[in-house]
Amino acid sequence: MTTIHPHIKTQNYHAAILPSVNLQRQRQLPFVTLARKQGSEGKQRRRFEKTSGMVVKCAKGIQDFIGGDLVRLDLGRWLSDVEEHKSLAIYSPHEGGYEGRYLNRLRYKGYQFLDLSARGLGDPETTLTKVHPVCPAHLGKQPIARWYFPPEVDYRLQMLPPNATGLVVWILEAKVLSKAELQFLVLLPTLRPKVRVIAECGNWRKFMWTPLKEIAGFPAKEGE
Repeated sequence: MTTIHPHIKTQNYHAAILPSVNLQRQRQLPFVTLARKQGSEGKQRRRFEKTSGMVVKCAKGIQDFIGGDLVRLDLGRWLSDVEEHKSLAIYSPHEGGYEGRYLNRLRYKGYQFLDLSARGLGDPETTLTKVHPVCPAHLGKQPIARWYFPPEVDYRLQMLPPNATGLVVWILEAKVLSKAELQFLVLLPTLRPKVRVIAECGNWRKFMWTPLKEIAGFPAKEGE
Protein backbone atom coordinates (compact mmCIF):
# COMPACT_ATOMS: atom_id res chain seq x y z
CA MET A 1 0.00 0.00 0.00
CA THR A 2 1.49 3.34 -1.12
CA THR A 3 0.34 6.41 0.75
CA ILE A 4 0.11 9.49 -1.50
CA HIS A 5 -2.11 11.72 0.62
CA PRO A 6 -3.62 11.24 4.06
CA HIS A 7 -7.08 11.06 2.46
CA ILE A 8 -6.24 9.18 -0.79
CA LYS A 9 -4.65 5.73 -0.94
CA THR A 10 -3.96 3.59 -4.00
CA GLN A 11 -2.32 0.24 -4.65
CA ASN A 12 -0.03 -0.48 -7.62
CA TYR A 13 -1.08 2.70 -9.40
CA HIS A 14 1.36 3.66 -12.20
CA ALA A 15 -0.20 6.73 -13.86
CA ALA A 16 1.19 10.26 -13.63
CA ILE A 17 -2.22 11.63 -12.61
CA LEU A 18 -3.78 10.83 -9.27
CA PRO A 19 -6.91 8.64 -9.33
CA SER A 20 -10.24 10.40 -9.15
CA VAL A 21 -11.24 8.87 -5.81
CA ASN A 22 -12.03 12.23 -4.33
CA LEU A 23 -11.97 14.85 -7.10
CA GLN A 24 -12.52 17.76 -4.75
CA ARG A 25 -9.54 16.84 -2.61
CA GLN A 26 -7.46 15.89 -5.64
CA ARG A 27 -7.71 19.41 -7.07
CA GLN A 28 -6.36 20.83 -3.83
CA LEU A 29 -3.22 18.66 -3.88
CA PRO A 30 0.06 20.36 -4.74
CA PHE A 31 1.66 19.80 -8.13
CA VAL A 32 3.42 16.41 -8.22
CA THR A 33 6.11 14.93 -10.44
CA LEU A 34 6.91 11.32 -11.21
CA ALA A 35 10.29 9.88 -10.18
CA ARG A 36 11.70 6.45 -10.94
CA LYS A 37 14.12 4.47 -8.82
CA GLN A 38 15.83 1.18 -9.53
CA GLY A 39 15.38 -1.47 -6.82
CA SER A 40 17.88 -4.13 -5.82
CA GLU A 41 15.88 -6.82 -7.66
CA GLY A 42 15.80 -4.89 -10.94
CA LYS A 43 12.19 -3.85 -10.62
CA GLN A 44 11.19 -0.26 -11.24
CA ARG A 45 9.44 1.50 -8.44
CA ARG A 46 7.63 4.74 -8.80
CA ARG A 47 6.73 7.25 -6.20
CA PHE A 48 5.34 10.73 -6.17
CA GLU A 49 7.35 13.58 -4.77
CA LYS A 50 5.66 16.73 -3.65
CA THR A 51 6.91 20.02 -5.07
CA SER A 52 5.99 23.62 -4.54
CA GLY A 53 2.34 24.46 -5.11
CA MET A 54 1.39 26.11 -8.38
CA VAL A 55 -1.81 27.99 -9.19
CA VAL A 56 -2.83 28.89 -12.76
CA LYS A 57 -5.73 31.28 -13.31
CA CYS A 58 -7.36 32.08 -16.67
CA ALA A 59 -9.07 35.45 -16.75
CA LYS A 60 -12.34 35.57 -18.66
CA GLY A 61 -13.77 38.62 -20.30
CA ILE A 62 -16.64 39.47 -22.59
CA GLN A 63 -14.30 39.12 -25.60
CA ASP A 64 -13.92 35.39 -24.81
CA PHE A 65 -17.62 34.81 -25.48
CA ILE A 66 -18.53 37.11 -28.39
CA GLY A 67 -15.17 37.52 -30.15
CA GLY A 68 -12.39 40.02 -29.54
CA ASP A 69 -12.97 41.84 -32.83
CA LEU A 70 -16.65 42.42 -32.02
CA VAL A 71 -15.81 44.35 -28.86
CA ARG A 72 -13.82 47.04 -30.66
CA LEU A 73 -16.25 49.64 -31.96
CA ASP A 74 -13.88 51.16 -34.52
CA LEU A 75 -15.65 50.51 -37.82
CA GLY A 76 -16.64 54.16 -38.12
CA ARG A 77 -13.03 55.27 -37.74
CA TRP A 78 -11.99 52.57 -40.21
CA LEU A 79 -14.33 53.93 -42.90
CA SER A 80 -13.31 57.52 -42.27
CA ASP A 81 -9.59 56.68 -42.45
CA VAL A 82 -10.07 54.82 -45.74
CA GLU A 83 -11.76 57.87 -47.25
CA GLU A 84 -9.29 60.32 -45.75
CA HIS A 85 -5.95 58.60 -46.44
CA LYS A 86 -7.11 56.43 -49.41
CA SER A 87 -4.26 53.97 -48.79
CA LEU A 88 -3.75 52.10 -45.52
CA ALA A 89 -1.29 49.57 -44.14
CA ILE A 90 -3.02 47.00 -41.93
CA TYR A 91 -1.66 44.58 -39.33
CA SER A 92 -3.82 41.60 -38.38
CA PRO A 93 -3.41 38.78 -35.82
CA HIS A 94 -1.61 35.64 -36.96
CA GLU A 95 -4.68 33.44 -36.59
CA GLY A 96 -6.47 35.49 -39.25
CA GLY A 97 -10.16 36.20 -39.70
CA TYR A 98 -10.25 39.65 -38.13
CA GLU A 99 -9.64 41.51 -41.39
CA GLY A 100 -12.76 39.97 -42.95
CA ARG A 101 -15.02 42.08 -40.74
CA TYR A 102 -13.42 45.29 -41.98
CA LEU A 103 -13.48 44.06 -45.57
CA ASN A 104 -17.21 43.36 -45.34
CA ARG A 105 -17.84 46.86 -44.03
CA LEU A 106 -16.24 48.29 -47.19
CA ARG A 107 -18.31 45.89 -49.30
CA TYR A 108 -21.49 47.14 -47.61
CA LYS A 109 -20.49 50.66 -48.64
CA GLY A 110 -20.49 49.61 -52.30
CA TYR A 111 -16.80 48.91 -52.93
CA GLN A 112 -15.61 46.19 -55.29
CA PHE A 113 -12.37 44.33 -54.57
CA LEU A 114 -9.26 43.34 -56.49
CA ASP A 115 -7.24 40.84 -54.42
CA LEU A 116 -3.58 40.49 -55.38
CA SER A 117 -0.56 38.89 -53.73
CA ALA A 118 2.64 40.90 -53.50
CA ARG A 119 4.64 37.74 -54.20
CA GLY A 120 4.90 37.45 -57.97
CA LEU A 121 3.20 40.80 -58.56
CA GLY A 122 6.20 42.21 -60.38
CA ASP A 123 6.41 45.95 -60.87
CA PRO A 124 3.17 47.35 -59.35
CA GLU A 125 3.09 50.34 -61.70
CA THR A 126 3.38 48.15 -64.81
CA THR A 127 0.99 45.45 -63.60
CA LEU A 128 -1.73 47.77 -62.30
CA THR A 129 -1.73 50.69 -64.75
CA LYS A 130 -0.02 49.54 -67.99
CA VAL A 131 -0.25 46.78 -70.57
CA HIS A 132 2.22 44.21 -69.26
CA PRO A 133 3.70 41.00 -70.70
CA VAL A 134 3.39 37.60 -69.04
CA CYS A 135 5.59 34.64 -70.00
CA PRO A 136 3.89 31.27 -69.31
CA ALA A 137 5.93 28.28 -68.25
CA HIS A 138 7.30 26.43 -71.29
CA LEU A 139 8.55 23.31 -69.41
CA GLY A 140 11.72 23.25 -71.54
CA LYS A 141 9.96 21.93 -74.66
CA GLN A 142 7.62 24.61 -75.98
CA PRO A 143 8.98 27.85 -77.37
CA ILE A 144 9.07 30.81 -75.00
CA ALA A 145 5.86 32.75 -75.53
CA ARG A 146 4.85 36.18 -74.32
CA TRP A 147 1.26 37.16 -73.69
CA TYR A 148 0.09 40.72 -73.04
CA PHE A 149 -2.53 41.53 -70.43
CA PRO A 150 -4.45 44.77 -69.92
CA PRO A 151 -3.84 46.93 -66.83
CA GLU A 152 -5.42 45.24 -63.83
CA VAL A 153 -6.81 48.38 -62.22
CA ASP A 154 -8.05 50.04 -65.42
CA TYR A 155 -9.70 46.81 -66.56
CA ARG A 156 -11.53 46.41 -63.25
CA LEU A 157 -12.59 50.06 -63.21
CA GLN A 158 -14.23 49.62 -66.60
CA MET A 159 -16.11 46.57 -65.28
CA LEU A 160 -17.49 48.33 -62.19
CA PRO A 161 -21.30 48.47 -61.98
CA PRO A 162 -22.85 51.94 -62.12
CA ASN A 163 -23.83 51.92 -58.44
CA ALA A 164 -20.34 50.93 -57.17
CA THR A 165 -18.57 53.36 -54.86
CA GLY A 166 -15.08 52.45 -56.04
CA LEU A 167 -12.42 49.75 -56.28
CA VAL A 168 -10.35 48.52 -53.33
CA VAL A 169 -6.98 47.02 -54.29
CA TRP A 170 -6.25 44.60 -51.44
CA ILE A 171 -2.56 43.61 -51.47
CA LEU A 172 -1.67 40.41 -49.58
CA GLU A 173 1.81 39.90 -48.08
CA ALA A 174 2.78 43.50 -48.85
CA LYS A 175 5.64 43.22 -46.36
CA VAL A 176 7.85 41.88 -49.19
CA LEU A 177 7.47 45.07 -51.24
CA SER A 178 10.21 47.68 -51.30
CA LYS A 179 9.65 51.28 -50.24
CA ALA A 180 9.60 52.42 -53.86
CA GLU A 181 6.80 49.96 -54.63
CA LEU A 182 4.88 51.02 -51.52
CA GLN A 183 5.26 54.66 -52.55
CA PHE A 184 3.58 53.91 -55.87
CA LEU A 185 0.68 52.28 -54.02
CA VAL A 186 0.33 55.48 -52.01
CA LEU A 187 0.16 57.50 -55.25
CA LEU A 188 -2.24 55.11 -56.99
CA PRO A 189 -5.44 56.70 -55.53
CA THR A 190 -4.18 60.05 -56.86
CA LEU A 191 -3.74 58.60 -60.36
CA ARG A 192 -7.08 56.72 -60.17
CA PRO A 193 -9.46 58.70 -57.92
CA LYS A 194 -11.95 55.83 -57.48
CA VAL A 195 -9.26 53.43 -56.19
CA ARG A 196 -8.47 52.70 -52.54
CA VAL A 197 -5.45 50.64 -51.46
CA ILE A 198 -5.26 48.29 -48.47
CA ALA A 199 -1.86 46.61 -47.95
CA GLU A 200 -1.25 43.82 -45.42
CA CYS A 201 2.19 44.84 -44.16
CA GLY A 202 2.56 42.47 -41.22
CA ASN A 203 0.96 40.98 -38.12
CA TRP A 204 0.18 42.23 -34.64
CA ARG A 205 -1.66 41.05 -31.52
CA LYS A 206 -4.79 42.93 -32.55
CA PHE A 207 -6.11 44.39 -35.78
CA MET A 208 -4.68 47.85 -36.39
CA TRP A 209 -3.93 50.14 -39.32
CA THR A 210 -1.91 53.21 -40.21
CA PRO A 211 -1.58 55.43 -43.31
CA LEU A 212 0.53 53.66 -45.91
CA LYS A 213 2.58 56.80 -46.55
CA GLU A 214 4.07 56.49 -43.06
CA ILE A 215 5.30 52.98 -43.87
CA ALA A 216 6.55 53.96 -47.32
CA GLY A 217 8.75 56.72 -45.93
CA PHE A 218 7.03 59.76 -47.37
CA PRO A 219 8.16 63.01 -45.72
CA ALA A 220 5.59 64.55 -43.40
CA LYS A 221 3.90 67.73 -44.56
CA GLU A 222 4.43 70.98 -42.73
CA GLY A 223 2.05 71.41 -39.83
CA GLU A 224 1.54 67.67 -39.22
